[in-house]
Amino acid sequence: MLLGDAEMRVALTGCASVAIVGAKDKPGSAVDRVGRYLIDNGFTVYPVHPVRKGVWGLQTYANLAELPNPVDIVNLFRAAEHCPEHARETLALSVLPKIFWMQLGIFSFEARSILAQSPIMVIEDLCLMVEHRRLMHEDY
Repeated sequence: MLLGDAEMRVALTGCASVAIVGAKDKPGSAVDRVGRYLIDNGFTVYPVHPVRKGVWGLQTYANLAELPNPVDIVNLFRAAEHCPEHARETLALSVLPKIFWMQLGIFSFEARSILAQSPIMVIEDLCLMVEHRRLMHEDY
């Protein structure tokens, strides 16, 4: 499903927390730029990575089940073949996020299908930072 700007703006409105799956603070990487942008723009960011610790100076969680609080957005920086696993992991959360966001270049029909009957909005092949900046910071 393609979302229009108005629908995506409504979806992003009120989102304040993001779990970044595949988080790493390697300078110059896309995930590092997005993570730092979200932090700088007031989001509560939960880095998720099975091995890395202390990404962006924040406590890092091995998986979504370890998060201490519900999140509004699950933002994936993982190859498409891992997205179905993360979709199932997302559905197992006690409080579902509003959005399951697969970053630019990431598509997963299977992940989309897994989440199809849930209230979670699925976004593929878009950069959360770019869309947030474009839709939430423009003058009306």
